[in-house]
Amino acid sequence: MQIENFKIFADLVETKSFSKSAKLNGITQSAVSQQARAMERHFKTLLIDRSQKQFQLTREGQRVYESANEILHTYEKLLSELQEMKKVISGTIRISTVYSIGLHELPPFIKKFLHDFPSVNVRIEYRRSNLVYEDILHNSVDFGLVAFPVKQRQIEVLPFRNDHLVLITHPQHPLAKRAEIDIRDLSGQKVIGFDPDIPTRKAVDAIFREHNLEIEPVMEFDNIETVKRAVEIDHGVAIVPQATVAQEQKQGTLNVIRFRGKDFTRPLAILHRKGRVLTPAMKKFIETLGVEVPEQVQV
Repeated sequence: MQIENFKIFADLVETKSFSKSAKLNGITQSAVSQQARAMERHFKTLLIDRSQKQFQLTREGQRVYESANEILHTYEKLLSELQEMKKVISGTIRISTVYSIGLHELPPFIKKFLHDFPSVNVRIEYRRSNLVYEDILHNSVDFGLVAFPVKQRQIEVLPFRNDHLVLITHPQHPLAKRAEIDIRDLSGQKVIGFDPDIPTRKAVDAIFREHNLEIEPVMEFDNIETVKRAVEIDHGVAIVPQATVAQEQKQGTLNVIRFRGKDFTRPLAILHRKGRVLTPAMKKFIETLGVEVPEQVQV
């Protein structure tokens, strides 16, 4: 029985999907099934209850899964400690993040990190916020970066930074002449929003409710880039994170307006799975983001 067998089995249990486990481990779905049966032959007991429509472990399978996690944690801890003893900073860091953070918040940090640690590779996947959490829970990435983080039992949330929410308009829009506006000035305006399930959209909706504004977006999009393009062609105004429009403001394609007497912020956070062993490279990445490395707790 090799460490890879336990890894594939643990991924299968956590994703409850042969295809997802296969993707995580770079093998075929058939190979995952064969690995599971090989483990059952090795332990001489059924691990998966195949009489159920949904994926479900037997009592013995649950015990093997728990032990597999312990074995994997010990193995990863050993590898990390050996790297630290050799003072090695290498490997690959996999990040799952939403577009607004990945395109506009991360680049300067990534540039510095790769300059300081050229032996480390960084891979970034752009995902919807809910899928970032899924990636963390399934161990398919090392870190997730999201806005308005939601606490979950199996996920560690590390506060990263706060961004400010601002109004953007076309340079010739009537509101563009103002240096700042009252949030109530948006009454009657054509507002462009994010899709309803996106955290920043939920925060904006909460702001509207707090100020008794009944505003229904005229257009909805799933990413910041499309929202900005719609405002640039004067289809409406939008409330967006300030960091995402710095370039357009500099170029004069969008006008940025602050809210009078209000500082609407968007908290950003780094996510990683609780109990996950942080390699030296992962610790250095967290430090590069200006965040304190959390103490490692075994689960």
